[in-house]
Amino acid sequence: MKRARTALLSATAALAAVAALGTAVPAASHPRAAGSTAAAHRDPVPSPGAPHRGTVAGARTPGHSPAREHAARVFTEGRRAAAAAGSPSRHDRMPGGGTATPEAGLTHNWWGVFPQPGTHDGITATHSVDASYRVSDSENFTYSPTTKAQNSCMEVVTAYWNGGNEIWAWDWCSSPGGPAKTLAVDAAFLATYTNDATGRPAYSVQLVRDDAAANQWSAYLYDYRTAGWDLLFRQSGKDQSGLSHGWDMFEIYASVNPATGTGYYCTEARNTVFDSSAVALRSRGAWRPARPADAPWTETNPQGRDFLCPPLTFLQAGANDHWTVRQ
Repeated sequence: MKRARTALLSATAALAAVAALGTAVPAASHPRAAGSTAAAHRDPVPSPGAPHRGTVAGARTPGHSPAREHAARVFTEGRRAAAAAGSPSRHDRMPGGGTATPEAGLTHNWWGVFPQPGTHDGITATHSVDASYRVSDSENFTYSPTTKAQNSCMEVVTAYWNGGNEIWAWDWCSSPGGPAKTLAVDAAFLATYTNDATGRPAYSVQLVRDDAAANQWSAYLYDYRTAGWDLLFRQSGKDQSGLSHGWDMFEIYASVNPATGTGYYCTEARNTVFDSSAVALRSRGAWRPARPADAPWTETNPQGRDFLCPPLTFLQAGANDHWTVRQ
């Protein structure tokens, strides 16, 4: 009798456990915690072949801004200095590894990959973005990540400056060039165009040549609400950057903060991770990850001190299709 009672109790307990499991809500269907976003559940790398059908919400043609126009002059000057420096493998442009921009007296330096001529007619990448990074000095700019295809009419830039954090579509086929479209890195942008599957918000950008004869290019951002690519900027003409290669890179225009002896950004971006992943090139209609043969590193062993920030580290996180810069 005692053995039968024990068996009955065990069976009852097992049935209760099964019943409890049957009424439990699966983890995947749990309501999201307060303050969470859909971004955490989005695919980290969108397909380059997803539909191209929308227009970037919030993008605008910038009005007159002395600060942004000053940034544009320095930006253009830096590109011209880079073009005059020679091949991407040369990094001895000045003592310390970068170039001095005469107008502002800033240290200009960069690191990443340089897609080579003839290897592509499109580029795509997933770029981290930090809405909390604040730039204090009006002469300092961090453009990271920033990307351009060979001979493309635009460069899409993650621009951190003291006028605010923005995404720029820089027009390289107009004279003078400058930000043709700007997009604030705000709550609406983060909710629409970013995911945080890698642990930090990131947006995906794509530049493709639509018409070879006219050198017409289109720049897109991936819209996670519609699962498609939204047009940011379209332009045709002759690329006036003076550089025959493309790039996907970390870039600074920085000056020394006398209080710290390092660049202002070195303190201000202490907790910011600059990351570009899933860098891919299109050739003959097919997309493939950037490789050493077609997208060499600008330098194999950069030093933080050459960027006015000794703690900075440079990680080749992939075979030329993923890089990270952080402290």
